[in-house]
Amino acid sequence: MMRVFQVLPLSLAALGALACSSTPEPTIDPSNPCPPGQWCASAMPTTTATAVPTTTAVAPAGSVATPIPPVAAVAATPILQGMGTTEAPGMKADGGPFAGQFQEGQTLEQDINISAGKCYTVVGIGIGVQELDIQLVSQPAPALPPVVLAQDSTTGAAATLGGKASGCWKNPLPLGGPGKVILRATKGAGLAAAQVFSK
Repeated sequence: MMRVFQVLPLSLAALGALACSSTPEPTIDPSNPCPPGQWCASAMPTTTATAVPTTTAVAPAGSVATPIPPVAAVAATPILQGMGTTEAPGMKADGGPFAGQFQEGQTLEQDINISAGKCYTVVGIGIGVQELDIQLVSQPAPALPPVVLAQDSTTGAAATLGGKASGCWKNPLPLGGPGKVILRATKGAGLAAAQVFSK
């Protein structure tokens, strides 16, 4: 005799109980609690919905930030000059400010000439960048890897290398040479700008 069931909204558990309600056979496989030939909701794999956290896009290692034209970077001058007054008292700006649009992990390099006997301070500020890091490196020769001379020890969106607390970084060599300031958006993404001061 065939039974016709009216389709009613049932919970998955109730549907499983209904489907497994036929008389079980004497032996039941523990890995499959439903009798052979029967469909059972409890034997179906269950999944739990979990919230996926949103993350900041992380740039590939060695990726370079998009430089912002010098004219646009000048907009950061008042902030950087204010930082320079606090962190580099008595020093003068060495070149103009430089800035870039960063994804997390990206770097931006600015060439500078490291003069013999001069003392350097570099200040930087990030907007959207939560952890900005600064390094001063020398480039002995194009084929050789850069040598890290100094790096900031500050945390947060404002970074200072050779600031008031630690004193400016002084070139210990009697000779000058080519160098670079490297900005890195270690955490977060957005705009970052920096200014070199020297005396």
